[in-house]
Amino acid sequence: MTKDHAGDAHGGHSYAPADFGRAFAIDITLNVAFVILEAVCGVLANSVALLADAGHNLSDVLGLVVAWGAAALSRRPPSARYTYGLRGSSILAALFNALFLLVAVGGIAWEAMQRMLNPQPVQSMTVIAVASAGIAINGFTAWLFMSGRKTDLNIEGAFQHMAADAAVSLGVVIAAVVILATGWLWLDPLVSLGVGAVILWGTWRLLRESVALSLNAVPAGIDRSAVEAFLEGLGGVESVHDLHIWPMSTTETALTCHLVMPSGHPGDEFLMHAAHVLQHDFGIGHVTLQIEIDRATACALAPSQVV
Repeated sequence: MTKDHAGDAHGGHSYAPADFGRAFAIDITLNVAFVILEAVCGVLANSVALLADAGHNLSDVLGLVVAWGAAALSRRPPSARYTYGLRGSSILAALFNALFLLVAVGGIAWEAMQRMLNPQPVQSMTVIAVASAGIAINGFTAWLFMSGRKTDLNIEGAFQHMAADAAVSLGVVIAAVVILATGWLWLDPLVSLGVGAVILWGTWRLLRESVALSLNAVPAGIDRSAVEAFLEGLGGVESVHDLHIWPMSTTETALTCHLVMPSGHPGDEFLMHAAHVLQHDFGIGHVTLQIEIDRATACALAPSQVV
């Protein structure tokens, strides 16, 4: 049997990790400054919602640092030991961010429940001013990651953090305005619980996808059946087996497959064409195809249940 590497075809789409270093630097700087301001004002205003938001923002700073580090590591070249480079670090960062968001939600819920049992006076005007600044800062930083969130789960994790922060800040503002008008102190922790539920709902997709990618699942958006049908439809291909599609990172996908071609080896042009279509139509950029010429070859990996 011969094994042919089809190469990384350059189709109409680029799935290489984008450089968001500047966005990460801006976001981390703004959020560190805002966490300090929010924590101080939360203590002065006696607002658990504001303190919860500060704690959530602090967790986001760590999440941004992790995501930034993973984005940088994923661009490092391969080595003798890490033959794919460190591209997989972006998957680990996305998973870490999802888990960290869940921990942050748990902390918010715990503090809110404590305050529900023992409502405290809140300096609503201070809360409104600080939380409004949070909406502006977190909305802007989320916007910086907007362009990359659809193609990179690591960037999606950073975006989710910032969007969640903006939602928390908006909830805090609404609660403070209502408290100012009605004196309903219980609304401050209640809104914290509500915002935590919203964050939890938004985190589910990130957690589900990052866990799937860490287990080498076929990335979302790639139809394995369609890929298999394309390969089976190539000229000279009698059958396909040992088809595997898995993520190398949050932006790059690899494929390996055995093609049974009794008519003989198809040549490099066939392989380059297959790689080009897989990149252009399916977003699979790292393709390895093994050609088996004799249909009687007893390939140990032919049964579908064998890995």
